[in-house]
Amino acid sequence: MRGTDTIPMVAPPPGKSIVEAAGQAVWETRQPRTSRRGEFWLPGDRVTIKGKTYQRGPMFVAWEAPASVSQPYPIVLIHGGALQGTEWLDTPDGRPGWAQRLVEAGYAVFVVDRVGHGRSPYNPDLLGPMSPQFPYEEGEEVFFSAKVKEEHTQWPFDPHDAAALDAYIAPFGPLPADIASWQAMDADRLADLLDRIGPSILMTHSASGSDGWLTADRRSDLVVAIVAVEPMGPAFADTPNIGALSWGLTSAPITYEPRRSSPEEVRAADPSSLRIPALVGKPVAVVSGEVSVQSKYAPEIVKFLCNAGASAELIHLPDHNIHGNGHGLIYEKNSDEALRPVLSWLQQHVAGSPSEDKEKR
Repeated sequence: MRGTDTIPMVAPPPGKSIVEAAGQAVWETRQPRTSRRGEFWLPGDRVTIKGKTYQRGPMFVAWEAPASVSQPYPIVLIHGGALQGTEWLDTPDGRPGWAQRLVEAGYAVFVVDRVGHGRSPYNPDLLGPMSPQFPYEEGEEVFFSAKVKEEHTQWPFDPHDAAALDAYIAPFGPLPADIASWQAMDADRLADLLDRIGPSILMTHSASGSDGWLTADRRSDLVVAIVAVEPMGPAFADTPNIGALSWGLTSAPITYEPRRSSPEEVRAADPSSLRIPALVGKPVAVVSGEVSVQSKYAPEIVKFLCNAGASAELIHLPDHNIHGNGHGLIYEKNSDEALRPVLSWLQQHVAGSPSEDKEKR
């Protein structure tokens, strides 16, 4: 792979998963590609418990860049609630996910495991109690509900395929019970990441939508744009097994102008007055699928962001003739097609170069 060239994909035969494809080894289903990649840790805070020192809330980061980076800013991929960074990698049916496609489009890409998820370790003595483990039933309700079975044409496997369902549910885990605390820790680590890599685009999914707004609150000058795929909302929503967005679109405190000292002040305010200085003029895209339950809230989220001062737009996939998608649109059967309007939006709204941006600051 060089520049923005797309690598041809060797797909498994129809009806076969990547591990079943004619007895092929997994690596035989892909073309070789050239890229640079690595990983590193963003350390957590040192805390002392009973005379011993521990690290609280580190974040694991994996990165990949094409041999020739053609896009001016990196993209940071932030996974959804209960999941881990792998949701941006290969799709459940074995195709390259958005992380690879963004590299092929010329971006340097950073994939994080949020605090307490995936390779970012969790310990209840350091991070507090966790919510219940993620059940199969919740996975069905959120990602491939039987209520929209006929309209949801892009789900990547038959929900009655036990092996495929087991593999899909495997990476899910519990969430920290204190939603405000983990949002704040995520945003702190993401701010550390931007300090290290410079101005970047944030791309969130589902429950990590709040991380995007909070990271901008901490490092507005380093957040070039935000793409929020199916973000949690609407404002002040209370999501089962996750928690309440008591500060509007976040559970952790975010800075309003004029300042609001409590969630009660925020909720009591005229929504048109809830200006967030860190988002003023910031390009934001909210991406929604056709049959996702979350899609009905997307226009309300965009309105809240516009009131806050952001230059926010809705990318509703059916408006781009992309149909049949649910909440997991980033890895559904037409995930490449779903990415196209996002790439187009980025080309239209993200210009300049890191050096130019640095000169402006």
